[in-house]
Formats: sequence, C-alpha cells, structure tokens
Amino acid sequence: MDHIDRAYKHALRLPFDNMSRIVFMSDCHRGYGGWADSFAVNAPTFLSALRHYDGENYTYIELGDGDELWENRRFMPIASVHHGVFTLLRGMLLKNRFYMLYGNHDIEKKRRPDMMHSYYDATQTCRCPLFPGMQAYESMILSHRQSGQELFLIHGHQADYFNDNFWLLSRFLVRHLWKPLQAVGIKAPASAMIDVQSKIKVEKRLMAWSEKNNTILIAGHTHRPQFPAPGQTRYFNDGSCVRPRQITAIELSMGALSLVAWRYKTRADGTLYVGREFLAGPYALDLYSLGGKERVDSVPGIVVNCRCPD
Repeated sequence: MDHIDRAYKHALRLPFDNMSRIVFMSDCHRGYGGWADSFAVNAPTFLSALRHYDGENYTYIELGDGDELWENRRFMPIASVHHGVFTLLRGMLLKNRFYMLYGNHDIEKKRRPDMMHSYYDATQTCRCPLFPGMQAYESMILSHRQSGQELFLIHGHQADYFNDNFWLLSRFLVRHLWKPLQAVGIKAPASAMIDVQSKIKVEKRLMAWSEKNNTILIAGHTHRPQFPAPGQTRYFNDGSCVRPRQITAIELSMGALSLVAWRYKTRADGTLYVGREFLAGPYALDLYSLGGKERVDSVPGIVVNCRCPD
C-alpha cells in the first residue's frame, strides 16, 4: 500500500462545506468514436448527466481513465469526436468547477499535460484552446472546513500491482491485442472470473487502506460501484460510464453522499428520456465521522441498497 500512501502524501487539497455540490465520476474511457470506443454508446447519457450537474452548480471531479489512451495514441481526436462533452467540460473548468485525476489508462496526462491544452476544431479548421494550463492530478483530498473530515480521492490503480507498476506492458497488450479483437466484436480473451477475482483483490487493498487510516476513500478503476452504509469500511467506488445501459456516479450534496445511476427511461407516451435514479443514500457525512456508532442494517460485502442492472 506504499503507492496509496505516496498518493495521499502528495494529494492536491481542496476545502468544502455542507453547501458544496460535487459529483464524482470515472472510467469514461472516451475514445475515437469507432467500434472500439466503449464510451460512444453512453455519450448521450453522460452529456445529459453533465448538463444537469452544470446547471445545478456541481463541481465535477473525474477520478481517472476519463480518456482511453491505451487503445488510442492521441488525445486530440478524442476531444474532436466528443466535442459536445469537452465543450461543456471547458465551460465548467472556466468556472473552476472541473478537476481531473489520471488513471492507468490516461497516465499520459501526467507525462504530457500539454496534450489537453488545445484541440483541432473541424468546423473552424484550426487548433482551439481546450483546457489551457490544466493539470491532471494523481490524487486529491477534500477537507471539510468545519469538521476537518477528509475524503481521499484516487483512481484506484495504485492498489493494482500489475496496472500500476507495469502499465506500459498492459498498454502494449491492450493497444496491439485487445483493441483489434474488440473492434471486430470478439470478447476479451481473458477469463471473466479471473478479472473479477483481480478486482476483488484491488478492492480489499483499498478497503484495508481506508480502515488503517480511518479515512473515507473514493475511487474508480474496478468499474464496480461500492457504497458502504455508515459503520462499514468507508471505501466508495463510483462505478463507470461504460456499463451497457447506464452510467453511475457518487454525489456529495448538502453534506451527504449518494450513489446514483443515469439511464434511458420511458414516459407513459412511449418517449425516451435520460433520468437519474438513486441506488444508495443519501447518508450524511457525519454518520461516517470518526467514532460514529451509527449503522444502517446491511449485508456485509455488497453495495447497500444498490441494484445495478446493466
């Protein structure tokens, strides 16, 4: 857990209070818009959710793997293809309501932050400013102005030995083996059970760090939503934006945390719309404070009150 300790030590610190509105999302894996772009099918859902959060004055914190830079070599085509998303993100950045962490799939943002500073606008046939001067961070700590309670934010690959230490090898395999197979509709050659077991190991490490350090930890990486009840280990996971029929997010509003899903819904007249559904919470942050004895009855090891169908 040394890498998690390092991320905590060097984290960007930001204050918040009970009037703050913050939404955490991750693992969008935005790509070039083709068959291998896992984000493309959920792009309209994501854009609808982001418009809602922008309109409600939320700060959007992306917890890594926002862009797929293992399968794809360049960021600029991603920004061009998903122009609507990045236009909205740029507007939120200009209002100081957008922060970005990097994950293992977009760690290039740490190495080359200038890649996000501009993009090519096909309509104007020129390079235009996008996120000038923006930096992607490894981690953040949100500190409550009154209580001092901390929320530690990381992508989560720091608890995944192979994807943290050998990400260059992982990127090579994804770019030259998995992407061509995915593009023609062939499922991943790895066993799904092995993948699940790997994610469980990562989650156990993140949970162990949270317990050892008595800190709320919010991550992504595993694509598996986690939302503990007060009294349980305070490891949260916002899920991902590449589930087949929905995206998930964690909201912090009025001093309380909630797990939500955004998906297509149907009105009585048969028309479709993108709607939000609460999967767990809201639970007040005070219930997760140190020494708090409050507890919500639940089954250990699962997401409380969360039904996350694809």
